[in-house]
Amino acid sequence: MSNHPEKPYNDIHLLPPKTEIETKAVLKLAIEANKALAELNFATKMLPDPTVLINTIPLQEAKASSEIENIVTTSDELFRASFTDNADVDSATKETLRYRQALKAGCEMLTAKPITTNMICEICSIIKNTEMNVRKVSGTQIKNVATDEVLYTPPEGEKVIRDLLSNWERFLNENTDFDPLVKMAVLHYQFEAIHPFLDGNGRTGRILNMLYLIQEGLLAYPVLYLSGYIIRNKADYYRLIRGVTADENWQDWIIYILQGIREASLETVQRIESISALMKQTYEDIKRLVPNVPAKEMNDLIFTQPYCRVKNIVDAGIAKRQTAMIYLKNLEDAGILESVKTGREVLFVNKKFLNFLIN
Repeated sequence: MSNHPEKPYNDIHLLPPKTEIETKAVLKLAIEANKALAELNFATKMLPDPTVLINTIPLQEAKASSEIENIVTTSDELFRASFTDNADVDSATKETLRYRQALKAGCEMLTAKPITTNMICEICSIIKNTEMNVRKVSGTQIKNVATDEVLYTPPEGEKVIRDLLSNWERFLNENTDFDPLVKMAVLHYQFEAIHPFLDGNGRTGRILNMLYLIQEGLLAYPVLYLSGYIIRNKADYYRLIRGVTADENWQDWIIYILQGIREASLETVQRIESISALMKQTYEDIKRLVPNVPAKEMNDLIFTQPYCRVKNIVDAGIAKRQTAMIYLKNLEDAGILESVKTGREVLFVNKKFLNFLIN
């Protein structure tokens, strides 16, 4: 137990926890959370092109996850920067985009090997845009920004941290005694308690949640938007983490994470259903209002990402430059797209689709 926040928590309990974590209340909620997650996984696979979500939901997750760390950017800035070559992007947006890049890299790494300490270091390095490794120096503390009060001092000493991470890794990859979502809650707490890096631990931990679900076969794509739930319930997140550290109150923490998985899954299912309906409607509108435009190809393209430009049409092999611009202008005239100028480039935005993604 760590009841002295200023003292490094080097005697953090190894996994699995010694106390009973799969209580009746936990298991009841785990059934509901697993069901909601399965619905999300099914809904994602039913989309004509899952790229719609792969390109966009992780951006929302990146935005919210960075916001938890007080790195704030707007959804519009984020989407626009993500789909253009405009170098004039502010540092918060760049840092948030690196979160999505790290998530994508993690998914690619998973195809070759399970989650390891080395993979975690690589993910954090992408987020921070510099080589990150396990902390070697002492002095890391988590403080209340307003009062400067020390809330928690994570373990110190490279060997101590590496041993704790080895135990964490073994529990993740070898232990099958627990419901996987209960296990995810335990893993997330332990990773944040170990706090292996000087910076970027929160965002790395939230990426690991997604990678774990993919590794376990519970999600085919990284589309669980959990950080939105955490932002809405941020005070509870930190209070309940401290409850495990101080009192081994695993139950309330696990219930919080399970509720988050259930809520975020159902919200994303609704979003997918709305996007699918909008895609069908827009396809019909293109056929009716702009018969000279190849409806299926253009409809698929403008729902792969909310911003579109001539180059996207050319790269997709739909049309050459001149014709591509005519298609975009025709879609704008029909009220399906809106043009916006960014730098020297004109982008065409699918405003209805963007609104579904950012609201």
